[in-house]
Amino acid sequence: MHTPALLMPLIVTFLAPFVIYLLRKNINQREGVSFVAAILASLAVFSFIPDVLDGQVLQYTLVTLYPGISISFCMDGLALIFACIAPFLWILVTSYNIGYMRGLNEHAQTRYYFCFAVAIFGALGVAMSANIFTLYLFYEIISVFTYPLVAHHEDDAAWAGARKYFIYLIGTSKLFFLPAMVLTYVLAGTLDFNLHDVATGIFPATANPHLVQLTYVLYIAGLAKAAIMPFHNWLPSAMVAPTPVSALLHAVAVVKAGVFSVSRVVLSGFGLETMDTLFLGIPTAYVAAFTLVAASIIALTKDDLKARLAYSTVAQLSYVILGVTMLAPLAVEGGLMHIAHHAFSKITLFMGAGAIYVATHLKQISKMNGLGRKMPWTFGAFAVASLSMIGVPPVCGFVSKWYMLRGAMETHETVLMCALLLSTILNAGYFMPILFTAFFKKPAEGEAEAAMAHFKEAAPTMVVPLCLTAAFSVALGLFPVFLHFINTLRGL
Repeated sequence: MHTPALLMPLIVTFLAPFVIYLLRKNINQREGVSFVAAILASLAVFSFIPDVLDGQVLQYTLVTLYPGISISFCMDGLALIFACIAPFLWILVTSYNIGYMRGLNEHAQTRYYFCFAVAIFGALGVAMSANIFTLYLFYEIISVFTYPLVAHHEDDAAWAGARKYFIYLIGTSKLFFLPAMVLTYVLAGTLDFNLHDVATGIFPATANPHLVQLTYVLYIAGLAKAAIMPFHNWLPSAMVAPTPVSALLHAVAVVKAGVFSVSRVVLSGFGLETMDTLFLGIPTAYVAAFTLVAASIIALTKDDLKARLAYSTVAQLSYVILGVTMLAPLAVEGGLMHIAHHAFSKITLFMGAGAIYVATHLKQISKMNGLGRKMPWTFGAFAVASLSMIGVPPVCGFVSKWYMLRGAMETHETVLMCALLLSTILNAGYFMPILFTAFFKKPAEGEAEAAMAHFKEAAPTMVVPLCLTAAFSVALGLFPVFLHFINTLRGL
């Protein structure tokens, strides 16, 4: 169904950054814009849910540049998974942003909020892209406007991290994504996704199979936001950014744009049948399995909390790729659900890390002895999100991992099943020591013990959002609503 109303979430998030800039001299109004825009964009996206659940695919073409090449948007079950997450989490992160940025008296706050809003606009554009050309445009918008956020502190470490971030993301998209797009147009005659059947894709049976395989490899390499090894190193380096930016990078916009784009290209570009016929799925799943195990092992070695969470993100993203490229319906469902489940849980973890830093200026896990007793709400929410990352019921991470495990059993992929189980053990290995240190270890004697006596929870503007996201992680585990969107995808 073609409807101009589809543009409403994009219009709201497009205008928000400019209004933020215009109101830069009144900080309360400036920050209020983010709240209002996030709520309006969320409501606009939610309004499409009944139509999509009814089996409709909403589409709207803004402009046609050439036959088969246009700026077009859509809303189907897959788009809804990402489109619901981005603006909704923006509401909670805005409250957190206020507590963090004001608590640390950060500089350049207008630039910060402006770029943050543009990143959400880019994320919505990626979610709603009806073709590869539109996806590419919004993918690049995210890369360009998150660069100032990564470089926010403007010191040597920030510039180095931002430079690596920019080179990896822009470099891979230009070297691999663009040629893949050209090859797709040559082979298929169009860049429009097949939004009506994830089984068949857009490549005709007469297309050269070797060129289709090459195109696929270029897409996987060009979508470095998915952080599959060896294109992952930008992500830990980006940890020099303020913690709310890390939350944006790891839970809301950047990495989710990466794994969503891979999922969209696999399901609506190539299709399950082409992926299976050309033997593209399982090899990718093996690469993802290696990434999730290797990144989890590296996470075990990190004492810096944000660094440990960064490598956790590298691992968790590969669950999505692993599930989708196993090609089994249950595994695909699990992988797609993990886009949402990881978003709510990982943003809780990063907001928790930021609250800890604002309240105590501590970054090293080894120095957090007994801190959980001083900050019970923060560490309680952190514990819930950690259980989700491990895959413990009833938190949402269990649901998606259970579906993937069943998919691996269904396809008789013993190696992938073992990788899923091993990664779960490793997840417990790097999350449980944090909780044990915080709740059960006694503070070190001397100055550390004296300092601990003065520590308390961060401001409510920070603590309330992370408690809410933790609560949503449990709610999604008990009521996996995103599964309803996935069930609307024909051919799965």
